Amino acid sequence: MKITRETIDSPHGAITLYTLTNARGASVKLSSVGAGVVSVVVPDRQGRLDDVVIGYADPADYFYDGPCAGKVPGRYANRIARGRFTLEGTTYQLAINNGPNALHGGPEGFSHKLWHSQHDTSGVTFTLHSPDGDEHYPGNLVATARYSFNDEGELSLELKATTDKTTVVNLTNHTYWNLAGENSGSVLDQELWLACSSYLPTDPTLIPTGEIAPVAGTPMDFTSRKALGKNIDNDFPALHYGKGYDNCWVVDDWHPGQLKKVALLVDRKSGRQLEVLTTQPAVQVYTGNYLADSPAGKGARRPYSDYDGVAIECQGMPDAPNHPNFPSQVLKPGEEYEQVIVFKLSAH
Repeated sequence: MKITRETIDSPHGAITLYTLTNARGASVKLSSVGAGVVSVVVPDRQGRLDDVVIGYADPADYFYDGPCAGKVPGRYANRIARGRFTLEGTTYQLAINNGPNALHGGPEGFSHKLWHSQHDTSGVTFTLHSPDGDEHYPGNLVATARYSFNDEGELSLELKATTDKTTVVNLTNHTYWNLAGENSGSVLDQELWLACSSYLPTDPTLIPTGEIAPVAGTPMDFTSRKALGKNIDNDFPALHYGKGYDNCWVVDDWHPGQLKKVALLVDRKSGRQLEVLTTQPAVQVYTGNYLADSPAGKGARRPYSDYDGVAIECQGMPDAPNHPNFPSQVLKPGEEYEQVIVFKLSAH
């Protein structure tokens, strides 16, 4: 594995970029802005290399972008209802930045921070110190995101966190994939399979109702592989609320700490496939329903359009602090939050 490092100045501070290149010539580029993935260049079935990750021409545009492209959102990824939760008898009020709710840790969340970074021969580790009261969350939290990339095309991400005061934490990766190439247009003809026979219905603001509902007989059923766009225009509440898929699926037979294959994305034309494995209990799938509002795309060849990428976000369940029936996202002093996500890319 070859790892190179470069530094670029920006109005928000110096950005550090790392490129990890494997023996087959495939590569991953990472950024200290939000501990993000900004490029994944892999071959198709003919051996032609292309970048399969949505991203921006200017590295500084990753600060405060709406899509949260490629980054690690936190302290709590996804939504918390009305930005409010109670821990050990104390109610905390977060900033409201998504309709009536808190999203991805707030307007100054982890994805907009410059993470400290260092690399060794096998990967890159990003570290962020989040002080007590940061975005109104309790506890001094130390989060790490370590990426590695191997010759088999596996991009692995280890997410860890510790705290000195009881808090909540939910970390994920928000990369948008387009296996035909980031400049190729819509992903809606690419096919998705999920190891999930249930999902979380929501209210119109995308907050879970608390119900865990079966996908059978609904447009939410990806237990058999199908095109992302096959049912996206169906008359179904979840699809109306988000202008497409922006929903959380519950991983079947989930056990804490157990790495499990939860998703498969396939592009028939290029032959590229993306397998996703994780220890997380849920998968949020977002079909890039508002990508048209994003900064200029790589090389500024054209602006992205809605549905030009799909995010497959392995995570804890949205609004879990307010739903005792969901797996707990509470982290206490002396404990370690630890989750793994693996993106395995191949061509057939």
